[in-house]
Amino acid sequence: MKRFRRCGARRFILSLLAVSVVIPIFVLSQRLINLTSEGSRSNIEDLSTIKYRKDILNLRSSDQGDDTDVNEPPSLVYKDEDVSAGSFGKEVKNEERRYSGGIVTLSEKNGTKHEAEENSRQTETKNSLSASEGKKVPNGDVHQQNRELQPPLGRAVDQKVKEIKDQVIRAKAYLNFAPPNSNSHLVKELKMRIKELERVASDTTRDSNLSKRALQRSSLMEVTLSKANRVYPDCNDMVKKLRAMTYNAEELVLARKKETTFLVQLVGRTTPKGLHCLSMRLTAEYFALEPEKRKLPNQDLHDADSYHFAIFSDNVLACSVVVQSTIAAAREPERIIFHIVTDSLNLPAMSMWFLLYPPDKATIEIQSIAKFKWLSNNIDITKQKEDSPDTRYNSALNHLRFYLPDMFPKLNKIVLLDHDVIVQRDLTELWKIEMMGKTNGAVETCQVDNPSFRSMDMFINFSDPFVASKFDVEACTWAFGMNIFDLQEWRRRNLTRDYEEYLLLGKQRPLWKAGSLPLGWITFYNNTVPLDSKWHVLGLGYQSGVKQPDIDQAAVIHYDGIMKPWLDIGLEKYKLYWRRRINYSLPFLQQCNIQ
Repeated sequence: MKRFRRCGARRFILSLLAVSVVIPIFVLSQRLINLTSEGSRSNIEDLSTIKYRKDILNLRSSDQGDDTDVNEPPSLVYKDEDVSAGSFGKEVKNEERRYSGGIVTLSEKNGTKHEAEENSRQTETKNSLSASEGKKVPNGDVHQQNRELQPPLGRAVDQKVKEIKDQVIRAKAYLNFAPPNSNSHLVKELKMRIKELERVASDTTRDSNLSKRALQRSSLMEVTLSKANRVYPDCNDMVKKLRAMTYNAEELVLARKKETTFLVQLVGRTTPKGLHCLSMRLTAEYFALEPEKRKLPNQDLHDADSYHFAIFSDNVLACSVVVQSTIAAAREPERIIFHIVTDSLNLPAMSMWFLLYPPDKATIEIQSIAKFKWLSNNIDITKQKEDSPDTRYNSALNHLRFYLPDMFPKLNKIVLLDHDVIVQRDLTELWKIEMMGKTNGAVETCQVDNPSFRSMDMFINFSDPFVASKFDVEACTWAFGMNIFDLQEWRRRNLTRDYEEYLLLGKQRPLWKAGSLPLGWITFYNNTVPLDSKWHVLGLGYQSGVKQPDIDQAAVIHYDGIMKPWLDIGLEKYKLYWRRRINYSLPFLQQCNIQ
């Protein structure tokens, strides 16, 4: 029994000794673990610092830029302060940018909050931040933070999006400092950050739409830019790179503008697929008819008491719009006679359309330009400008207007309408205008405040002695598209002969630009009666800025320019006037998918 008691006492004493030894050892081991983890983290930072320093040395040793001095921009100066090695997450708050006399930290400018809690007091003493900028918002509610952080007066609403785009530009500039095919850590990081922010910038244009991830990527980009700034702290090098990037961007924009202009001109010269289909189907239907059924029910086509309109076109649908709108606006449509002249290729289609859909009450005549045999004996008007790629200028239909007295020898007056116009008011009142011994009646375009302003020297070469001596550069210009001609006065003055002389002279040396407009100005020089501007409103075929009240009050609206209403490039805000005149439920239009 005594032996048992002695053994128990020994065990109790040994257990006390074990506890007194184990507890200090456990505490000591925990301290060693903590020290070991801190040491590993410092070693990792040291390793990253060593790797970053190697990247710096590699980039600096391989960069061979131009050493030419460039003056530093006075409005933008970067100032770097010393940053301890391995603390790239802290260096952003220490860099300051001087701009327009004020100092703004990059972390404040870009919305980053590295160690905001540790430095908030120091920041408040150095900078007077607004209450909205100093207001704390939970990290999870980034959108609420964006709504509450209202910008001060004078600051753009979407400043953050602009800053992100600015970061991308700066990163690309730093990336250009690296040698070609460089594979350093900093280059890879810059490329990755650029790719991330470009995706963000392309997805949104407003600060309110920026996600938390986008803001985090912007902060990471600022850290990367800070690293790059330590590699290349010289502002002169940055200025050179930015200037080079600006020059390259301007050259690219110019090239794209030229390409766009060429493509737009190309589209304007081509026939849309739907209109080509319509012409082919109508032609097939025309030749399927019996010969005696191919004639239009014509009446007296040369009645002097009727109102005669001439249209020269190869566009079936456009001609139908002009005819339909003119009849709809006329008070006496039964007294209207249309004289449509087209080429031999489109004559069957044009004839078939008006056989199927004849104009109400009005009379229509359709002729081919090949019918006028005497045209080929006078002059080859189809080669007015051999070097012009635009078939509109080389087309015989475009210059046929200068032969109106010969085409209609029995008529005294006639109104010429282009196929890209829409009639909104009765045009028969034009016959009541006093021509005062002049040949042409047209709306003037010489008012500087007019959207369709044109001057003589815009199309005519006044540096040529012949032109300068015969015409006045300050003479008022006018527009084709809706003109009334006194054919008797035209014949008396023999203006067609003057046109042919000017045409031949222009083929010998460059006196004017291609087209019939400058030739019309000099042919009818001092022979034009100005009409009220409400008769003819131009500018619906390009971005002219024509006012809506002017369009509503106009007797004729004109789609002059390249953006015709039947083309895809036509302006949508003006197309509705043209679409109102077309019945898209017609079978031929549906078969050709014309909508």
